[in-house]
Amino acid sequence: MTGSRQHVWRLLPSASPSAITSAMLRILPLNPESLAIAGREIRAGRLVAFPTETVYGLGGDATNGAAVAAIFEAKGRPRFNPLIVHLPETGAARAMGRFNDMAETLAARFWPGPLTLVLARRPDAGLSELVSAGLDTVAIRVPAHDGARALLHVADRPLAAPSANRSGNVSPTTAQHVADELGDAVALILDGGPCPVGVESTVVDVSGDTPLLLRPGGVPLEDIETALGRSVPVAGVADAIRAPGMLESHYAPGLPLRLDAGHANPGEALLGFGPAPDATLNLSEAGDLREAAANLFAYLRELDRPDFTGIAVMPIPEAGLGRAINDRLRRAAAPRE
Repeated sequence: MTGSRQHVWRLLPSASPSAITSAMLRILPLNPESLAIAGREIRAGRLVAFPTETVYGLGGDATNGAAVAAIFEAKGRPRFNPLIVHLPETGAARAMGRFNDMAETLAARFWPGPLTLVLARRPDAGLSELVSAGLDTVAIRVPAHDGARALLHVADRPLAAPSANRSGNVSPTTAQHVADELGDAVALILDGGPCPVGVESTVVDVSGDTPLLLRPGGVPLEDIETALGRSVPVAGVADAIRAPGMLESHYAPGLPLRLDAGHANPGEALLGFGPAPDATLNLSEAGDLREAAANLFAYLRELDRPDFTGIAVMPIPEAGLGRAINDRLRRAAAPRE
């Protein structure tokens, strides 16, 4: 399989019995033994962080209101911000949301993969009302990461799974990022290595007659429009929140960001793109947007340290994955309320 459907999970060495039983160790290599443990934790109502092809997710049983509430608590997440429900295949998604022709077309083209569809929620879906934050829609994704799908099968539950970080902070692309942010708020972290896409899923609302891009992400808007054979309007900042990632201030490091910078001011770190010999870190010296997306959150975290006064970011093309990268950067640079 290629493109957004590429399988990225690999079996890592088995953890020793002492590691599994250690109360101090919360990161386990992703393998059949740790998946079995994770499945039991989820069915018991506890939270498990796991890798996807986009970022690490903070997973809880989407049918268990207490587990979903624990996700909000762990993230410090505003209650009006809905969660994405992860499912192992399209058939399971049809039982949760109402599919129209647009949804069927996009699911057939991009699932499994980094695309979330916002659908009219079925009354008999069995999901906690907290998942939708009071809306009559539900956001659903079928991830391409083999480890994530294995967890969904083992847990035998739909997983509500936002990014595994404190709300508004930089999203996690490694297991250690999760541990640094959430600590004991999560029962277990499955370590599947770095996330290959590195930015969250694209979110498209197909609950009505007209599709609407709610959040750019791992599937470029151009590909969505090609699949549907029509232009897809983009939600504005003032639009009502119908999916994750629509808050004006989001994905933010502690240091201020200065965008479209040609150079770093005194005290700033320079996050480069393309040829940039003075860059502190470079998202992609070759100007490869896929490489830049995969590096974005990890590099923002690495530069967010007290020896800098801010982070200057060089311009990123507003096309393809560049649209998702710029969306994250603009939200990260927005003032926090």
